[in-house]
Amino acid sequence: MTQSTARLAATGLTATTVLWFTAALSMLQPLATDLYLPTLPGIAAYFETSVVTVQWTLSIFVAAFGAWQLVAGPVSDRYGRYPVIVAGALVYCGASVLAMVAPTIEVLIGARLLQAVGACSCLVGARGFVRDLYAPTEGARLLAAAATIMSFAPLTGPVLGAYLYVAFGWRSAFALLAAFSLLLATAAAVKLKETNLHRNPHALRIAPMLRTYAEVVRSPAFRAYTLSASATYAGLFAFISGSSFVLIRVLGVSTTAYGFSFSTMVAGYLVGTLVCRRFVVRHGLQRTIYAGASLQAAAGLAMALLAIAGAHAPASIVVPMFFYGIAHGMIQPPAQSGAVAPFPRAAGAAAALMGFTMMLIASFVGFWIGASYNGTVYPLTLTICATSLASAAIAFTLVRHHGDVAQHG
Repeated sequence: MTQSTARLAATGLTATTVLWFTAALSMLQPLATDLYLPTLPGIAAYFETSVVTVQWTLSIFVAAFGAWQLVAGPVSDRYGRYPVIVAGALVYCGASVLAMVAPTIEVLIGARLLQAVGACSCLVGARGFVRDLYAPTEGARLLAAAATIMSFAPLTGPVLGAYLYVAFGWRSAFALLAAFSLLLATAAAVKLKETNLHRNPHALRIAPMLRTYAEVVRSPAFRAYTLSASATYAGLFAFISGSSFVLIRVLGVSTTAYGFSFSTMVAGYLVGTLVCRRFVVRHGLQRTIYAGASLQAAAGLAMALLAIAGAHAPASIVVPMFFYGIAHGMIQPPAQSGAVAPFPRAAGAAAALMGFTMMLIASFVGFWIGASYNGTVYPLTLTICATSLASAAIAFTLVRHHGDVAQHG
């Protein structure tokens, strides 16, 4: 019996249950964004507000998602993953209802903040129970498998969101999110079991909490993997926050066609997670990230060069983003697993600090994309190129020198 099998048996869970709940809980974050992306220009028109103001519905989500991880992680270390997950799904449901009936853009922004709190709690809980049950390489493989399943949500989300918008208006996306999260909260309450068998009674005390975070930050492996995850997510979020305005307003694609364009990138991500599942077992965390970062740099450079050369067509952005998506699917699972691997007794705190860093950087990128929008393709394409080059630089320096976490079981 392997160590992971023994841990599963001790909690009464099966590998299949862990896989599907990890995937479903991970869906809440991308669904909250991707399902309503095609409606962003429509929301701006409905509330008669600017692109920068509407971008706040994205940026506030990312900023709140990042900040709340610093709370949700220690809470899950103190009280367990189960209550954090169930409460998070219920908060997400309530926030989705509030967004659905929002009378002003300010209320919609506030609802998005609450929605982020719920999604964040669920994801932190999911990452925590994966670390509770699996060693680093096994955990990366499970996260990659869960990401493969999860990717069907953002793959179909923009297309479904576009059709819902055309048929019922922008509020229908939040109605669907409310229904999905209510079902998930019910299923989690009934099926999940607690996996944190070594709860830390001091996790929420300020001084021990700060010491734990300081210990996490001092780890070179944590810094390497967290920056790797942050760089690849920053480029992805640049596309998430800016692509609807560039493709619809600048390049003239329809709302429905935009949904399919966005799904092309997600299809790449799906391919990347499938590649990651095999590659990480054969070659380990570090080499998987090297391969993904190399592909990502090539995709980012291609997008920037096409823009500079004057090839201003949807394909000049969508095709490179397909390959960027493949690279993201290869980098993100091993980076997430590697960042929390050195901390078996503080997995929640480590996952929280990693997520906070990712979302903080992404929120700045989102602010930049909104502020720099000038009716051209250049701010979006050049920003994605910059993040892809940063991803490669981090992979071949920090991850190469500090990314060996095989000894952490």
